[in-house]
Amino acid sequence: QVQLVESGGGSVQPGGSLRLSCAASGSITSINHMGWYRQAPGKERELVATITSGSTNYADSVKGRFTISRDNARNTLYLQMNSLKPEDTAVYYCEMVAVISIPLRLLEVWGQGTLVTVAS
Repeated sequence: QVQLVESGGGSVQPGGSLRLSCAASGSITSINHMGWYRQAPGKERELVATITSGSTNYADSVKGRFTISRDNARNTLYLQMNSLKPEDTAVYYCEMVAVISIPLRLLEVWGQGTLVTVAS
């Protein structure tokens, strides 16, 4: 069983900061790619940031404010969110593409999501 568990969501005022974490567990042989996505009420899920072998990619709307990072030893993904805006309000999801050993295959896994609310 491979799973992603997110934490760190909550409520914050505009201009504030939050740090999301995503811990991966299970029979993981290697991780190809991890990322953060978000879905606001009434909108489609959108990419926030991804990280692949140290190379990062960000949505234009979060560039300069959000930072994605990964602790390879702990199979944990982070998203540091600064200068938060009301339009950042959404459920944030962690995503991973990895080689799983039991049985051996490439698998995409999603976390359950964590709610971030930015309001004064």
